[in-house]
Amino acid sequence: MASTQVRLGQQALAVLDVALRVPCIFIIDAIFNSYYDPGSGWAGAMGKVLVKVIGILISSMVLLLSQKALFKFYTLFFAVLLGMAAVLINYYATSHIDFYSAYYKAALGFRLVPRNGPTLWLGMAGIQLVFGVGYVFLLNLQSVFAALVVLDIMIPLWGLMIELPVDVRQLVAVFSGLALALNTAVCLAMRLKWFYYSCRYVYLLVRHMYRIYGLQLLLEDTWKRIRFPDVLRVFWLTRVTAQALILVYVVRAVRRESGDATGSLTDGGSDSQGYLLSWDVFWDLTSNLIISGCDSTLTVLGMSAVISSVAHYLGLSILAFIGSTEEEDKRLGFVAPVLFFILALQTGLSSLDPDERLVRLSRNMCLLLTAILHFIHGMTDPVLMSLSASHVSSFRRHFPVLLVSSALFVLPVVLSYALWHHYALNTWLFAVTAFCVELCLKVVVSLTVYSLFMVDGFSNVLWEKLDDYVYYVRSSGNIIEFLFGVIMFGNGAYTMMFESGSKIRACMMCLHAYFNIYLQAKNGWKTFINRRTAVKKINSLPEMRGDQLRDIEDVCAICYQEFATSARITPCHHYFHALCLRKWLYIQDTCPMCHQRVYVEDESRDRAAFSNNNGGYAAPQDVAAEAEGGGPARTRGRRAAGGGRGSGGAGCGGAGQRAAGGQRQHRVRRGRVGDAKRQRTHRRRLYQRRHRLHRGLTARDL
Repeated sequence: MASTQVRLGQQALAVLDVALRVPCIFIIDAIFNSYYDPGSGWAGAMGKVLVKVIGILISSMVLLLSQKALFKFYTLFFAVLLGMAAVLINYYATSHIDFYSAYYKAALGFRLVPRNGPTLWLGMAGIQLVFGVGYVFLLNLQSVFAALVVLDIMIPLWGLMIELPVDVRQLVAVFSGLALALNTAVCLAMRLKWFYYSCRYVYLLVRHMYRIYGLQLLLEDTWKRIRFPDVLRVFWLTRVTAQALILVYVVRAVRRESGDATGSLTDGGSDSQGYLLSWDVFWDLTSNLIISGCDSTLTVLGMSAVISSVAHYLGLSILAFIGSTEEEDKRLGFVAPVLFFILALQTGLSSLDPDERLVRLSRNMCLLLTAILHFIHGMTDPVLMSLSASHVSSFRRHFPVLLVSSALFVLPVVLSYALWHHYALNTWLFAVTAFCVELCLKVVVSLTVYSLFMVDGFSNVLWEKLDDYVYYVRSSGNIIEFLFGVIMFGNGAYTMMFESGSKIRACMMCLHAYFNIYLQAKNGWKTFINRRTAVKKINSLPEMRGDQLRDIEDVCAICYQEFATSARITPCHHYFHALCLRKWLYIQDTCPMCHQRVYVEDESRDRAAFSNNNGGYAAPQDVAAEAEGGGPARTRGRRAAGGGRGSGGAGCGGAGQRAAGGQRQHRVRRGRVGDAKRQRTHRRRLYQRRHRLHRGLTARDL
């Protein structure tokens, strides 16, 4: 119970912290959106610029305050606000101005105080008493000073009650206001020391963090400490909500004045129909809200924060639906807003005309949608490969992933059809179509690889060419993706030169050329060379067949399967399947058992005896000659496995026999080929290892 209350208290403080920082964003946004009057002259222009700079600096300082300092600042601010309100009420009450009329207009018609007489004085006295108590409480004044402050606020009302002359009442109100202002100034001056030490502490803390952790971590810490995404999100939603209420109020007022909302129609419509908005009016209101929601850099940031929340929860929902637990796949809430903001800066969204801004925003949202679909495909592809390699036959595990993959194929097709049906061909439509086609090809490649693994999983025969087929499919898809990257680079170059060029677009094109073209081509070529080199290395190793395999009585150290037809021999005298060793050589050029070099280009290898991982010593013999010969090859298997009888010295014979005996016991524990259950277990391990090796290569494939 206590922990729940503490958590609720922390959440309430976090909400209050965000709410108190939002006005600073409103002030900065209003300053940036203010217009310059060229007729004010040079002095007036400089004064306005100075006021704007001071306002931005103060708002930025308040925005970056710590939570404790922020609460204290707003305490002083509300105290000053209450004092100003009390002084203004005294001024209006003691002057010849009809106080009730002014208050009635200011309160938008709500009758909160009586019109005249003693009840008016009592109502005003109650309001002033509330303001005075709030002022005293916020400034934390002592009891004597608190009573004097409340008395000072109430004195002008006493002059009104005893009906003093107008000049005297105004003079009393002026002196009362000056006394309250003096008290406020003294209280604020007494807190200047706290303000100085707070600023100095913040400065020293920032300097220390910058020296120790650097600028990046300093910005990240400040970003999280002030909850800047939440502040931007609340700012944008509050701004749009206020504008929506104003627009709806204006529309209804116009309809009432024009007689459209009276409901007195010839067909007998009711009054309630006047409160309903037609589709055209609703669309106009929505368009105006969207246009005003991205009319400045801060509003674009606020819209990005809202998109971040939507994308974050969308990504979490898809991950929960497909059953993925990868932490890297939870970055959709970060990728989507960053991409949206870059697109907005690249196209100059906030500086466009309203109609053109709406069109550009819709185009950017289409590009963002295709990027989100690409990211979702990146989330589903590892899950597909994992399910196909682990041989999970549950329909409940496969159906969600296949459903999402099918949706990723259908949605780009529908989007492309709708866009081509309503718009003519241009660079933007070409880019969206290219992204959609690329996504469809990615989905086809993923489903094809998934089908290959599933067929291999339900097959009773080892499919040795499976990895080659997977490589061919993925290479074809990556080659097409590379070609699309080159085409998109050309499309972007054409757009930059002939349509809308900007420095941000040029930077993005450079990044696209480096990451999506150069690095992809480099990694693909490296993978191709590695595969070709691995095949060359495998073909250069000696091969054992027939009786030689039966003599060694060993299993492959990678897949734990018997040697059925052939085996390859490494220079360190270890035996592996050619397919298993080739997949291993895709990763590194060392023996899986002893981690010695498998392929040495120099034909004259080191003739010194070397130890293997079985506890014995292997003689420096030509492996190729032994494999082609008869007798030496028969004894070579035992020598490699057990340490080499008679070839590694007298002290190594017992160790070799013990190692050979240990290997035979190991084979007995592993089971023979005839045991179907253990065979299935070995094959499952082979598939999982193959899948891990394959996933290690996908980032470097073409």
